[in-house]
Amino acid sequence: MTLRRVVMHSVVGLGVIAMVTAGFWQLHRLSERQDQNRAISDRGRLPVADVHDLVRIGDDFEIGGDLEYRPVRAVGVYQPAAQVLVRNRTYQGSAGYWVLTPMRLRTGALVAVNRGWIPHATGTGDSPATFAPPVGEVVVTGLVRDTVTATGLQQPDPADGTLSEMARPDLGRLARQLDGPLLPVYVQLEAQSPPVSTLPVPVPPPEQDNGPHLAYAVQWFVFATITLVGYPLILRRLGRPQPQALLSPEPQTADTL
Repeated sequence: MTLRRVVMHSVVGLGVIAMVTAGFWQLHRLSERQDQNRAISDRGRLPVADVHDLVRIGDDFEIGGDLEYRPVRAVGVYQPAAQVLVRNRTYQGSAGYWVLTPMRLRTGALVAVNRGWIPHATGTGDSPATFAPPVGEVVVTGLVRDTVTATGLQQPDPADGTLSEMARPDLGRLARQLDGPLLPVYVQLEAQSPPVSTLPVPVPPPEQDNGPHLAYAVQWFVFATITLVGYPLILRRLGRPQPQALLSPEPQTADTL
């Protein structure tokens, strides 16, 4: 077996392994999506609870994973001076920000409220009053959401200073620049009294479908099967001896007549 054949077999083998791995990864993502859908459905049927009854100051930030998507109520006063924008958020195909505003509860603790989405031009403009929170005590109902931290190759937000923008709703980072204790979950606003103005637009709850993961998994497995079946056939075809060309009869000359 030539070195060229060894390299070719190795490349094809690694390609098949990569395709199969990608297929199983899509099945894993499908399982995660189905688990999330069940959690949204099951927890969404629970009665609305006061957020300070579900979590308390000092609870670990990881507690949010067990409570996410539960309906909650928060009563308090917004702290607009501590408000931050979460960049790179889309709504109906348009780029913009989430508006994350701390609220001081009656207990004195703070809870971050995702009041909704604003267009990019609004977030970078000179008119913050267009998406300012109401003054005085408000009642917010919404969903419990978990903190989000940088993973893998993602860059975390700067550890120092007071941020006006963040890459993600990282509650641990937000807590460093607040003047009081922050609860380890945030509330995704669905309704508010007094009601919200035109902006921000409340963020809709996650869609409860299975996404494209099953179709992608089948696609990768089909590619792997085609390669496993087709590659040996190609090798077999290339390994056949090539038929020799038919010899043309020698032209007759005067000497052979």
